[in-house]
Amino acid sequence: MTLPALRDGLDLVVADIVERPGGIRSLALAAPGGGELPGFTAGSHLVVGCGEKANAYSLTGEGLFPDRYTISVLRQDEGRGGSLFMHELSLGDTVRASRPRSAFAPVTDARLHLLIAGGIGITPILSHARAAAAWGREAAILYVHAPGSGAHLDDLEAVARAAGFELAVCEGRAALPEAIAAFLDDRPLGSHLYTCGPDGFMDRILDEARAAGWPEDRLHSEAFGSAALDPGAPFTARLAGSGERVAVPAGVSLLEALEATGRAIPNMCRQGVCGECVLPVRRGRPLHRDSFLSDDERDSAIMPCVSRCLDAELELDL
Repeated sequence: MTLPALRDGLDLVVADIVERPGGIRSLALAAPGGGELPGFTAGSHLVVGCGEKANAYSLTGEGLFPDRYTISVLRQDEGRGGSLFMHELSLGDTVRASRPRSAFAPVTDARLHLLIAGGIGITPILSHARAAAAWGREAAILYVHAPGSGAHLDDLEAVARAAGFELAVCEGRAALPEAIAAFLDDRPLGSHLYTCGPDGFMDRILDEARAAGWPEDRLHSEAFGSAALDPGAPFTARLAGSGERVAVPAGVSLLEALEATGRAIPNMCRQGVCGECVLPVRRGRPLHRDSFLSDDERDSAIMPCVSRCLDAELELDL
């Protein structure tokens, strides 16, 4: 069975592998026989088939006329198997991937792009930095990583040096409060902040920014998969076909609540990336947390594996 995210996708060949500090592996994926690949916006990701699963991985390039897609994957021995699959690939192996999709794009008219990465969250931030350099935009970068785990630090230094960007590096958490305060201080009006990393790290960055007076529409973040999601507020799903109401408690996904009633909802990744479990929405405002649906699709559909509802009740065409 081909997952929806991969049906109109690309067959790509592993063209290069780089082992980086902190258990991170970088993979360059190319078209068989070479050639130009579809371009993409900074902050985009690929959904890659990992055996019977599918995971989303941020692209690290700037996106203009690419002949390779580069991603970096943190090895997680206790994960769902996607990272292990990626770490076992060899040169010449073929993978199926979606076309690039953007859920974390830059605001092109921002006066200054403040880019803040924590750990493996460096991947989309590096893409933002490279795109800003390519398009002549102003940017400043803060990279926070554990001692000895500064993957892509050399790439960031090269981009910052060539483009004249400010680059601050914080090794370890002890100096983090001071580093954040200094990085946010005295920025021009019209600046936008982008952050990616562990959920606790991003919460801290965004809370500090709000406390410093940053408006919400200038703050942008990207979480990694469903592990970074909060439990959410409870709501009720109404099934239009039968009129049945299904309670969805906090900490329980809509997909899990529907499965508990005996309904078999097609699903695969349970992380909001593969598109297999999409359900049509009749009424109510979904709280979208997926990386699959387009902006146009979000008015009338939901990914029940990760997304919830902003209202007390969500009516599904089910």
